[in-house]
Amino acid sequence: MDDLERRIAQARGDMPADLVLRGGRVLDLITGTMIAGDVAICGRHIAGIGAYEGARVIDVAGLTLVPGFIDTHLHVESSLVTPHEFDRCVTPRGITTAICDPHEIANVIGLDGIRWFQEASAHLLMDLRVQLSSCVPSTEMETSGARIGPEDLRRVMGHPSGIGLAEFMNYPGVIRRDPEAIAKLHLFAGGHIDGHCPQLSGRDLNAYIAAGIRTEHEATTADEALEKLRKGMRVLIREGSVSKDLEALQPILTEVTSPYVCLCTDDRNPLDIGEHGHLDYMIRRLIELGTPPLAAYRAASLSAAEAFGLRDRGLIAPGLRADIVALDSLEGCHAQLVLAAGRVVDAAAFAARETLAPVGRRSVRAPRVEASDFRCTGNRVATDVIGILQGKIITEHLHEEIDPEDGDKRPDPARDLMRIAVIERHGKNGNIATGFVRGFGMKRGAIASTVCHDHHNIAVVGADYADMALAANRLSQIEGGLVVALGGEILAELALPVAGLMSLEPFEAVRDRLVELRAAARGLGVTLDEPFLQLAFLALPVIPVLKITDRGMIDVERFEIIAG
Repeated sequence: MDDLERRIAQARGDMPADLVLRGGRVLDLITGTMIAGDVAICGRHIAGIGAYEGARVIDVAGLTLVPGFIDTHLHVESSLVTPHEFDRCVTPRGITTAICDPHEIANVIGLDGIRWFQEASAHLLMDLRVQLSSCVPSTEMETSGARIGPEDLRRVMGHPSGIGLAEFMNYPGVIRRDPEAIAKLHLFAGGHIDGHCPQLSGRDLNAYIAAGIRTEHEATTADEALEKLRKGMRVLIREGSVSKDLEALQPILTEVTSPYVCLCTDDRNPLDIGEHGHLDYMIRRLIELGTPPLAAYRAASLSAAEAFGLRDRGLIAPGLRADIVALDSLEGCHAQLVLAAGRVVDAAAFAARETLAPVGRRSVRAPRVEASDFRCTGNRVATDVIGILQGKIITEHLHEEIDPEDGDKRPDPARDLMRIAVIERHGKNGNIATGFVRGFGMKRGAIASTVCHDHHNIAVVGADYADMALAANRLSQIEGGLVVALGGEILAELALPVAGLMSLEPFEAVRDRLVELRAAARGLGVTLDEPFLQLAFLALPVIPVLKITDRGMIDVERFEIIAG
């Protein structure tokens, strides 16, 4: 018999199932009821629920079975590990599908980065869906390592891992009908186009949605999310390592709205995953805050599958993909057993995967900098300052008076005014732009990173120019990464040699280095929970309000570079 005939036969009980999960209860996401019975699995698919015999039987007595979780928007690169290590890190927690946008690596090495992710998707236990990056670079106000236009996208379309076009961050380009934006929208017309439009409302939001964009993860308030829901968008509640929107949006997730709400992490590192969790953490927290369990679990699976057109998953039901999580309880949401396409997720399954050679090596080609490169010349006292909002990637546009001394406006730890700089690292022009930021709490030293959204140049913030130069130059030596410097010494570092974004080490080693980096940053006086990711987002000129790239300070509301 072929696979279809075997599935039908096993569903009827005419032959033993390949695998039976016995003794648990199944959460039915349609009615909200619990179903007692065995779950029969034939190959990659669910055969049925009832009384079954199987060639292999796993006892799940006392456990609750739910569909595998679907992370509807993330960047694997932001986990700081390769797709294989990301799979090993989060799939045991029940995340069996992840919809990624590889625009971080695409901004560094272009289509080769997208193709690498597409190839990796064929060798993982989880189903990694690779959206095609819509905005490389995100704007014309930064220097990236590569550019991807409509014809480039056409060359990587049609891969089995694909769903559609990834987050369309250039929302001004959409609503102003920029020719390249329109060409990309035409290319994916009728397919899925993911959104990204922070704080957009009214007629501008209407225009953006009218372009065929149906999902969006940038809502940070309940009012913003409700307007998007009412206009037909599926809202993705995000809880990353920096962008923490779950508590603000939790009130909108009810049993009524849950078919139109999904969950995502966007950017979450192994330290946060290890300490708190991934989507499993989001589900636990939502329920703690009063969300009905049915609504939380719908958002984590069925609603996500339907929002992105994945019709073969999202329920424990006959004929669907056997993505199943056996939990201690709905409230606890701790996975005791995970199946991904019918395979038990365990060490043996991970060890059997085919690996891939890394790409994007030696991608950091920044100029060597000196302490004097960070001087802020000029005699204007009035100064634009980026104001950090902890737990958010949006910022404030502050205005401070800083008196020049010897032709330089220096950092002022007493006022929490640090120098921030972005150094072009792709070998294109050697740009260096400087500005001021408030919110790190730093008293001394410097931190630097090549994780710098989305262009991934070098971002460095510090109270001391010499330490800033040391940290930035060290990143060239280690092929990119994260660095903390103080008093002429490197206190902690994490090398990220894959495009300056990902480690070649196991996720456990990356987690341990992040612990050291966090401690070293706190030793400088830094008060932010995630200083490196917060630093990375200060360079993203599609998130309001004030940001910085290698070309200067960016007024995102005006979508223009501020004259120096």
